[in-house]
Amino acid sequence: MGIAEAALHTMPGAFAAHSPASNLPLGADARRRKRNTNLVPNARALQGLLKIPRLRSTRRQCQRIDDLARVTEGNGNWVKDAMNGASQVLGDVSVPDQAVGGNGGLNGNAVKPPPQRRKTSSVEDEAWELLQESMVYYCGSPVGTIAANDPNDSDPANYDQVFIRDFVPSGIAFLLKGEYEIVRNFILHTLQLQSWEKTMDCHSPGQGLMPASFKVRTIPLDGDEDATEEVLDPDFGEAAIGRVAPVDSGLWWIILLRAYGKCSGDLSVQERIDVQTGMKMILKLCLADGFDMFPTLLVTDGSCMIDRRMGIHGHPLEIQALFYSALLCAREMLTQEDGSADLIRALNNRLIALSFHIREYYWLDMQKLNEIYRYKTEEYSYDAVNKFNIYPDQIPPWLVEWIPPKGGYFIGNLQPAHMDFRFFALGNLWSIISSMATAHQSHAILDLIESKWSDLVAEMPLKICYPALENQEWKIITGSDPKNTPWSYHNGGSWPTLLCSQWHVSR
Repeated sequence: MGIAEAALHTMPGAFAAHSPASNLPLGADARRRKRNTNLVPNARALQGLLKIPRLRSTRRQCQRIDDLARVTEGNGNWVKDAMNGASQVLGDVSVPDQAVGGNGGLNGNAVKPPPQRRKTSSVEDEAWELLQESMVYYCGSPVGTIAANDPNDSDPANYDQVFIRDFVPSGIAFLLKGEYEIVRNFILHTLQLQSWEKTMDCHSPGQGLMPASFKVRTIPLDGDEDATEEVLDPDFGEAAIGRVAPVDSGLWWIILLRAYGKCSGDLSVQERIDVQTGMKMILKLCLADGFDMFPTLLVTDGSCMIDRRMGIHGHPLEIQALFYSALLCAREMLTQEDGSADLIRALNNRLIALSFHIREYYWLDMQKLNEIYRYKTEEYSYDAVNKFNIYPDQIPPWLVEWIPPKGGYFIGNLQPAHMDFRFFALGNLWSIISSMATAHQSHAILDLIESKWSDLVAEMPLKICYPALENQEWKIITGSDPKNTPWSYHNGGSWPTLLCSQWHVSR
């Protein structure tokens, strides 16, 4: 199995094995940890019904995550109330029930054996050594990999933290190698960091939000100068550049959760009550009613992989592709029970609307480009052709010569009177992996990449977007960001991570 199969396996399909329980050891020692304000309730906190106190000043011993699972299983009232509250989404929907979710009728053993080792090259061996050196340990167990490991960087800022989105390709690599423990630990420890409190102020994370990153800190214990404890310190955007909360973290977490179950055969993790509840809280946050009329997720600049101001506020393609994929994964993993019926109906409703919206209105090829040229504006009525009041003058001069006769892609963003015609690699490639794109559109995207290989890849890894913002446009849209100068970082820079997705969809 390669990266291709692992990425494909995050999509819905028949599970290969079912695990009634997990025996993966976490190896927690006697070191103590301090709980953060936004952590999930620990064993003692869960004993009170619906009481989720602030835990910033509470000191607890490092616990096995399996012990916490047993506590939640024995506290039905609190869990049922929390899960029922998370399931009240969107009210009644008209989409008929479908056979979805759950693991019914599946049997098997706990964990698949690691895949057989094959001969590796020196380059691959070196890559594994570097990945091993980047691993982060908490209470004696691996919980993730840091975002960057540069020994020459004396001031790494937040690059020495474990980012949820950055760990996903590392996690897939570990799954392919049969090293399941680190992925399992990552999933469950980040779940503990999820924000569980409803907040009324604008400086705290909303209920269900997953942190962008976390760091393991060692701090001295009160009253003992020689004793220390390890602390998981999450960042929900309070310390991030721009102070923007992450939209994609929860979506990536759901996708990786399903990848873990598919690769390891250990479905006990996704069946845990705390995991089911955490997943529902993420979905509730994404499916909540708001002022937006579109089925796409409305987000701000800097809330995803492009985490700086780059003019992607609104409905960026990357978030919509991840949203669609996470909905599919969650729908398959949700357990069948009374509290899940409304949520499953809401998922079906949103999936249908979202896929139609992206396939119909985000798609661009030569035929669609000619249609936009002929758009009439200021159309009012339900049968309007130009539903978003797009002015043909928005079409940039570079696009007419760049788009090939054969091929097409999903544009980067769509809002009233605005189409972002830039090609964003992750959104388009993940649209193929998740089947949000039709078969015809998937082939057309690959045809475009092949036709424009010199622009999108050349001799470097795949560019995150094309073309780059330059000159006055760069100053206005990025705020003259010196880290996002043309063809660097997020502004048309080359990202090796994207090669994994590109290699998969090209096979």
